[in-house]
Amino acid sequence: MSFENPSTGALKADHISKAFGGLKVFNDVSFTLQPGGLLGVIGPNGAGKTTMINIISGRLRLSSGEVTLGGTRVDGRPVYENTSRGLVRSFQQTATFHGYTIEDNLLSALRFSKSDLSILERLMPLLDQFGLKANWGRNAEILPYGLQKMLGLTMALAARPKMLLLDEPAAGLEKSERDNIDTYVRFAREEFGCGVLLVEHDMELIKRLCPSIIVLDGGRLIAEGAPAEVLSYPHVINAYLGGADENEEDADAQHS
Repeated sequence: MSFENPSTGALKADHISKAFGGLKVFNDVSFTLQPGGLLGVIGPNGAGKTTMINIISGRLRLSSGEVTLGGTRVDGRPVYENTSRGLVRSFQQTATFHGYTIEDNLLSALRFSKSDLSILERLMPLLDQFGLKANWGRNAEILPYGLQKMLGLTMALAARPKMLLLDEPAAGLEKSERDNIDTYVRFAREEFGCGVLLVEHDMELIKRLCPSIIVLDGGRLIAEGAPAEVLSYPHVINAYLGGADENEEDADAQHS
């Protein structure tokens, strides 16, 4: 799958496969995400979505195939090295430093990514809109879950990503809070020029945001295209209604 305006900064998965022993988590998956592009990834539990993000970010190694960013191979490289290249991921759970204020969490993210304070200034409109600026001096762990989640996502932007890998950013959020994800993704693309790979179960969010999606089921890429079209396919509907027995997050926990 390709997007418009081809660029040497593209994120490309080329026939990637991953197996744990004899268990294939996903097999022969390919896609291309151009800089500034947005690609949704959907599928039932066990489809291999989180494992794929772990592969791309460097947490897990491929069994076959390769992942490149701007023509440079990134699979199998350390997470910190890929982060320095601009390949940054989020987590389904909150990812903040307990015992530290919102300000300290963001400054820590800046130090880790070797960013300067100008990045923090660029993030201020987002911090203000999410209500984080109003809670600047509060420790992260005492914040409501929704604020903790948005803090963790904002910290990912502090690393100045070129490609942002979002693993179910809406998970655990109240329905009234999910518009924050729309705001976040648009801000990342418009203000930072990020490409975004969005793994998400919230189909309404996917349909609102994503011009194109891929569908994984049983480790295979079974459909790709515009959400309205893809989500009408009988085999995609069946994949969701049938579900899957394996839980990919459990597999990640055992093999990461």
